[in-house]
Amino acid sequence: MRLIITRLIFSGVTIPPNDDLLLLLTDVARLIRTMADRVARAHGMTRAQWMILVRLRRHDGLTQRELAELLEVEPITVGRLVDRLAARNLIERRADPSDRRCWRLHLRPEAAPVLAEIDEAKAAFDATTTRNLPEAQRAAVRDALLLMKSNLLAGDDEAGFAA
Repeated sequence: MRLIITRLIFSGVTIPPNDDLLLLLTDVARLIRTMADRVARAHGMTRAQWMILVRLRRHDGLTQRELAELLEVEPITVGRLVDRLAARNLIERRADPSDRRCWRLHLRPEAAPVLAEIDEAKAAFDATTTRNLPEAQRAAVRDALLLMKSNLLAGDDEAGFAA
């Protein structure tokens, strides 16, 4: 991406500023996902596997269905990812004591070094993404994003659009 922009700049083509906030948010999120994909691959994993480990660290004992909802993917996709993580002894399935039809997912101690790698990568993403951003602006961006998230979670009716 950087190479394309550099070539366009040196070729005399001007890139119009993009002041569409939603497009900008989408672009930043995509670039972070791309960076995370690259780093996860370098560690022999996928970003999706990393996300499962991070979610289970926050909410140990989720079912595959609950995890699929959080990750916004199909349960079958989570099932395959969980199979791979279980094969690496990073997570385990335990029977749900109140519903024998479902399994609860739990981190194993072997996941700790992988989670440390994820934390290091996250800190690097944060440093890269917010480089040259003064703390006051960083706080303002964080507050604005939290408000935007709250607005969206408030429901479709309040947001002013129909299903």
